[in-house]
Amino acid sequence: MTYRSIAVVGAGAWGAALANVAARAGRDVVLVARDAETAAAIREAGASPHLPDVALDPTITVAAGPAAVADAEAVLLVVPAQAHGAVAASLAGAVRPGVPVVACAKGIERGSHRFMTEVVAAALPQARPAILSGPSFAADVARGLPTAVTLAAADDAVATALAHSLGTTTLRPYHSTDVRGVEIGGAAKNVLAIAVGIVRGRRLGASAAAALTTRGFAELMRFGRAYGARIETLTGLSGLGDLVLTCASRQSRNFSFGIAIGEGLSPDAACHGGLLAEGAFTAPVLVEMARERAVDMPIATAVAAVLDGRLSVDQAIEALTTRPFRAEH
Repeated sequence: MTYRSIAVVGAGAWGAALANVAARAGRDVVLVARDAETAAAIREAGASPHLPDVALDPTITVAAGPAAVADAEAVLLVVPAQAHGAVAASLAGAVRPGVPVVACAKGIERGSHRFMTEVVAAALPQARPAILSGPSFAADVARGLPTAVTLAAADDAVATALAHSLGTTTLRPYHSTDVRGVEIGGAAKNVLAIAVGIVRGRRLGASAAAALTTRGFAELMRFGRAYGARIETLTGLSGLGDLVLTCASRQSRNFSFGIAIGEGLSPDAACHGGLLAEGAFTAPVLVEMARERAVDMPIATAVAAVLDGRLSVDQAIEALTTRPFRAEH
């Protein structure tokens, strides 16, 4: 089974990239912008303003408003994590019963502590929530460079159908029913990427960055186990794979955000150019949820403390490097 018509809600860089993917897979695609003015500008330019150097596939229809998703057999929700609830709610009257709605953001909702599929389920109870995550940069995906991701849904048939509907020779989606594991990997790795970016910005060396990435992955694993994730998911594309990518390239907004902080900018000043670092919103939520289940996450805790001004970068580094010696496992 495949979904022939796909609506991509959100015309930023990732939305444009996924719209191109779906078009290459032979689907009827509508890219839904936030308003009619933005939709008109995208149609005129033939590209998203957030990804201006990559042309949209000419078969993609660009529209605005909830009505644009009414005929879709599957919906990709490609907006920032903290906006998922409001945008999903705006589609309540348009999404048909049983239609998969795929969350394509990596984060946890502040205040409610809800994962992205839980946000979708609350706003669209008639839909089938799913999650797409993995090591992928929008520009690479949009240009058709080889990429692999994970698509998860509670129903394996839905996850499999979504994978077949979006898969091409350049995008390989692996399907899973471990929704929680995929969500945790995507959310936690953004916070850890900020930490590794800070180390890079402080010029503490490649050895320190490797150590922090590895110990950060141990934190991700502990958190994932506490919240019911499968080990094979956390060690797969949407966990370890995404962490490795995000902690190694300036294309990562979270990594670049951390570098700027490590170089001496305040968190507010580090958000230069209006770039969104999802990990900045996720860090305090991740720490709160870790405490609820007695999960030890010193790196994530240090990131949250730096972001809210409780610790300076140097104080956070000292707190981590003076922790008691212990066995690795």
